[in-house]
Amino acid sequence: MSYNQPPPPPPPGGTPPPPPGGYGGPPQPQFGGAPTGVPRPAELLNRFLARLIDHVLLGVVNVVLYIVFSAIFLTGFVYSFGEQFLFYTVMAILQAAIYLGYFAFMESNSGQTVGKMVMKLRTYGPDGATKPTMEQALKRNAYAALGVLSIIPVLGWFFLGWAAPIAAMIFIAVTLNNDQPNHQGWHDKFAGGTRVMQVG
Repeated sequence: MSYNQPPPPPPPGGTPPPPPGGYGGPPQPQFGGAPTGVPRPAELLNRFLARLIDHVLLGVVNVVLYIVFSAIFLTGFVYSFGEQFLFYTVMAILQAAIYLGYFAFMESNSGQTVGKMVMKLRTYGPDGATKPTMEQALKRNAYAALGVLSIIPVLGWFFLGWAAPIAAMIFIAVTLNNDQPNHQGWHDKFAGGTRVMQVG
């Protein structure tokens, strides 16, 4: 028998099925234990990209608010401490409410934000519920409101308002990446065990 024979031709009407071990083959534990098309724990990169898309959209809203409230509270070329305090307080509260409200509402309503829709991700509640409750969504996204620390004069304006949310996201990324194979960050566990799954 010769070992140099060409492979058999594909069956009529289509290409042969992919070999075992590929995405179209049996479930693979290293990819969440499910083939393509079956919900499996979402990878860190896809979750990051989904969040980035959401933050770009919310950033546009923040720019508009910044322009509007700058015109209202910051008059002239020299701003008094009172004007700056009022401006940063209003902006911090509005931004915290918008960020937390957006993520909590979208996830509790449909299990997806715009970013998750684009990246084909979905947030599931504990015990496999199709979507988290509003309370669970608020808990898992509570860190999105850390920008409210901007109300602290000077230190909050120039440091805590942006540093605290970034530190929280880094910590989430580390805990999410270290949790194998479920990829649950501390915020998922704080919310009772929510999971973000790749659904496409």
